[in-house]
Amino acid sequence: MSAVRTVLGDVRPEQLGVCDAHDHLFLRSPQLPGQELNDASAARAELAAFRAVGGGSVVQWTPYGMGRRAADLPALSRTAGVHLVCATGLHQAAHYTPELLEEVRGRLAEVFVSELTEGIGTSGVRAGLIKVAGGFHALDEHARWTMRAAAEAHHATGATIAVHLEHGTGALDVLDLLCGRLGVEPGRVVLGHLNRSPDPVIQRQAAEAGAYLAFDGPSRAHHATDWRMPDAVRALADAGHGDRLLLGGDTVVAGARSVDGGPGMPYLLRRVRPRLALELGEELVDRVLTENPGRAFAADWR
Repeated sequence: MSAVRTVLGDVRPEQLGVCDAHDHLFLRSPQLPGQELNDASAARAELAAFRAVGGGSVVQWTPYGMGRRAADLPALSRTAGVHLVCATGLHQAAHYTPELLEEVRGRLAEVFVSELTEGIGTSGVRAGLIKVAGGFHALDEHARWTMRAAAEAHHATGATIAVHLEHGTGALDVLDLLCGRLGVEPGRVVLGHLNRSPDPVIQRQAAEAGAYLAFDGPSRAHHATDWRMPDAVRALADAGHGDRLLLGGDTVVAGARSVDGGPGMPYLLRRVRPRLALELGEELVDRVLTENPGRAFAADWR
């Protein structure tokens, strides 16, 4: 049977409850110096705040080599009463040292499979999805390398592949590669950040292909998100693609946490949910937050 692989073990899709389908509790990158998410106490408080407004699960997209702190996640999940899904995968090259990339050269798919089936390091925590990334309107060789490895790991395990789209661009190139050339079923692909490039034609084409569309990071004022997202989501729902939609917060720096003065994870349910309910109705928004993530991240694990 299909199951979502959480840090505490596999659960049925319907057990996720209300799901933040793309966020981060821990994250470290040379691109974000001094802004690391690396405070376990703050992560615990953020999860508690999310739980207090009705949150039931968080899918953490932090991949390999970016400070996931996988060993800390089970205790955080138990304490908060929130299901957590951890990622394997690899981000853009700019987020890593050349030495780290060289360490996994030639064995990247093997690393992904091991973290999905055996565990991340000595933590005992198994990853529940593969996260990779495209570039701005293009896929460079690094992106193609990571996506080939992701596809190989997907075929070996059944895991969903979640893709960071740089500024929301390159969705169709990603689908051409993963689904057209590498044989991944579109329904096993989650495209992130489409709200950052609010092109209704591209969004419709991606949904028609069968991929999941994640509208994440809605609180960022420098992206065209808050005021355009309801119209985009309504257009997709009206076109019959309500079952392809996901919502997330994508908290990537410490100052964005609600416990540090930012919107954080609770914003998704405090502000985004009621705003979308005005456009779509409570019933559809509830399904987007509960049923859709369960289908998107569940797998028939191999």
